[in-house]
Amino acid sequence: MADDAPSELLSRRHQMFPVLTEAEVARIRRFGTVRNYRRGEMLFTVGQPGPSMFVVLTGAVAISQRDGLGHVVPIVRHGPGHFLAEVGTLSGRPALVDGQADEDVEALLVPPGQLRALIIAEADLGERLVRALILRRVALIEAGHSGPVIIGQPQSADVLRLQNFLRRNGQPHHVVDAGRDADAAALMEQYGAAVNEALVVCPDGSVLLNPSADTLARCIGMVDTGQRDELFDVAVVGAGPAGLATAVYAASEGLHVVVLDCRSMGGQAGASARIENYLGFPTGISGQALAGRAFVQAQKFGAEMLIPTQAVSLDCTRQHDEGVLSIGLADGRRLKSRTVVIASGARYRRPDVPRLGEFEGRGVWYWASAIEAKMCTQTEVALVGGGNSAGQAAVFLAQHAAKVFMLVRGPSLAASMSRYLIDRIEATSNIALLPHTALTQMHGDAQSGLAGVTWRNHRDGVDEERSLRNVFLFVGAEPETSWLDGCGVAVDSHGFVLTGTAAAHDGEARAPAPLESSVPGVFAVGDVRSGSVKRVGGAIGEGAAAVAQIHQVLAAADAAR
Repeated sequence: MADDAPSELLSRRHQMFPVLTEAEVARIRRFGTVRNYRRGEMLFTVGQPGPSMFVVLTGAVAISQRDGLGHVVPIVRHGPGHFLAEVGTLSGRPALVDGQADEDVEALLVPPGQLRALIIAEADLGERLVRALILRRVALIEAGHSGPVIIGQPQSADVLRLQNFLRRNGQPHHVVDAGRDADAAALMEQYGAAVNEALVVCPDGSVLLNPSADTLARCIGMVDTGQRDELFDVAVVGAGPAGLATAVYAASEGLHVVVLDCRSMGGQAGASARIENYLGFPTGISGQALAGRAFVQAQKFGAEMLIPTQAVSLDCTRQHDEGVLSIGLADGRRLKSRTVVIASGARYRRPDVPRLGEFEGRGVWYWASAIEAKMCTQTEVALVGGGNSAGQAAVFLAQHAAKVFMLVRGPSLAASMSRYLIDRIEATSNIALLPHTALTQMHGDAQSGLAGVTWRNHRDGVDEERSLRNVFLFVGAEPETSWLDGCGVAVDSHGFVLTGTAAAHDGEARAPAPLESSVPGVFAVGDVRSGSVKRVGGAIGEGAAAVAQIHQVLAAADAAR
């Protein structure tokens, strides 16, 4: 085994930095143009839009990481046959590293659109390129020397909020503890940051005090801010499994697709530590990994990703006259599309527990990632919920916490959880299942965070108080459909979108397709749809099926013109 480890590392590095043969470079030439750079000239710069993929023909390019504080870490020196790019290059996102000519360089420049065309046209070569792009992004994340720098107390609510946002979106970053770094502390003082606040230094040197996720995203170039006047074929609202599946299938079939999500790729599934009942992954896969692969796959086929971008309204007034739907965004812009796919999912409910809001982000969590798990090492935690997401979180947290108290209102988990998870929970000695039990009180103060909780067994009326600092809530789901108000999209009594025959109205010229809502051209897939199975596999299947129905609607509209 010891001998295998170096071989595995060498293999991974070879996949990350493959050397193209002359024949392979010749195949790429038709997708690019030759450019020359003098020694010392920058091919690309951290924080600036990455213009293209570069294939080095002659000379050498030095690649290094640089954060917003000016710290520089060399990565690799690329010579002839190497290519310079990472996942962000597929969509022209800002560069995460510096590339400087170490010698006079002649390089083949392949713009993002041509790079996507190359990957699809040259399938075997494209596979190697995409694998390298993904591995390079992973390496940048693991290295923690590039991207924005978050300064503050590592366990403060705002530091954790921003760290989670960047991690869920696959963005390299690192945290500097202001309590241990004198320079970081001085910077906090200079910008008037309170002890429990977060200061962010973007790659371009901009400094943000306690920014929102949207503000941080704009600072690091995750989303553009320009006016979007083009007409899309498909606008997908929500980048969970259903939305990403829709994007992959629609874009791969030549449709002009845009995807937006107000938080991150993956939705609730993206926060799952391990999904073990998804077809084709017998050893399981993390929700983050599954979402990340789908995210790259959608971009490979040309889908445009606007994350984080929040949809706040849907205007259907022009649908009947011009066949155009309009989505209003929180930043005031509008997107026009011939069809819209509602994949906005559902959010966990906030249980009716006094003082709950005081401790959100300060001991109360609605997800369980590696960041929260690290905080729970060898401590007791409480987890509320009895569905699959709750079960996955409990098993994951049990690997770190001394004890996980799992509170469920019902008599058991059988009615709401897959059998394999129930068996695993029963086999995990440090998970204590508490049936007929609900959270009733929270103790502590908003400044220092949660200090303890009280729960009650409703069957015997006994209260129990525990001193613990972290509670994880996975309690039911409410659909994210408020942005549809005023458009006439029919919903059921719980707010989930009706589709197919359930959405049909008497006297309509055309009955809605199985995944189509009561508004023609507006579809619903995944957890937001009334009657969906609330499983990752089902969501992905609905996303794929919706594309076939979208083609039919677009074809009928074209024929009627």
